[in-house]
Amino acid sequence: MNIVFDLGGVVVAWEPEGIIATVFTDPGVQAVVYKEIIAHADWRALDRGTLPRQDAIVRAAQRTGLAESDVAALLRQVPPALVAIPGTVDLLYRLKAQGHKLFCLSNMHVASIGHLEKAYTFWEVFTGVVISCHLHLCKPEPAIYAYLLETYRLDGANTVFIDDTDLNLSAAARFGMRTIKFESPAQCERQLHSLGCI
Repeated sequence: MNIVFDLGGVVVAWEPEGIIATVFTDPGVQAVVYKEIIAHADWRALDRGTLPRQDAIVRAAQRTGLAESDVAALLRQVPPALVAIPGTVDLLYRLKAQGHKLFCLSNMHVASIGHLEKAYTFWEVFTGVVISCHLHLCKPEPAIYAYLLETYRLDGANTVFIDDTDLNLSAAARFGMRTIKFESPAQCERQLHSLGCI
């Protein structure tokens, strides 16, 4: 069985509200930062690798009225906040030991993936890794799923895709993949059992 894992919110923690709170203490400002930076199209462009970091900082400061130094501080907080989820990492190694082929398909900024590649050794479990900023493609765009399947010669019907976002799961399902919406490592493992994968 081929099992494809997202990173943020699945293999590593992704808690944007907490990251924002480490830089901005005012709840009103926190709400603006979430809307105008995290949830803004520029964040997707950073994931896509098509918007330079400094340009993103300048644009976010103009949108929000915040100092560029504060926006830069927020972006610096993101990579180290992507801490591995121990239960998921344990599950990865157990699935690998059972003979499953594991893959990673994730939207990720250049700085974030660079940090994770240096900080963790769990990459050794993956047969293939597909990261948005390397391809200038993002989930849920069909092209990034097609790239995964074609590059690694995967049959969608023999592949399970695990993500924490409904849109990304729906896009994978259109390629014939079975899907699991990740909530916790234990829940994910139960779902894999129920699908007959393990």
